[in-house]
Amino acid sequence: MSGHMAAPEPHSTEWSVRLRVVEVGDLTQAHAVLDTGVNLIEVEAEAHRSRTDPADPEIGDELAVGRALTALGQQLIHRGSTAAEAAESTRRRDLPPADSAW
Repeated sequence: MSGHMAAPEPHSTEWSVRLRVVEVGDLTQAHAVLDTGVNLIEVEAEAHRSRTDPADPEIGDELAVGRALTALGQQLIHRGSTAAEAAESTRRRDLPPADSAW
């Protein structure tokens, strides 16, 4: 052996996001579903066109989808943070007390 540790195998997964956008009148709604292969995470968001805004559906689509993707990102951060905190709590619980005598 050369004394070098082998590089760890990379972890690779593919996630998919499905988006549905519906515009009715001045309201645009976006529904996003993230499929991680293990979990499905769903969010909804919307955009409202004011009377003074141009009647351009693409603007409402972009705003509603952007808000849905932002909400999805916030959920992922929350889930990841919660899981990391739980793992750390479990690790600390399983350690012997620092002042224990053997």
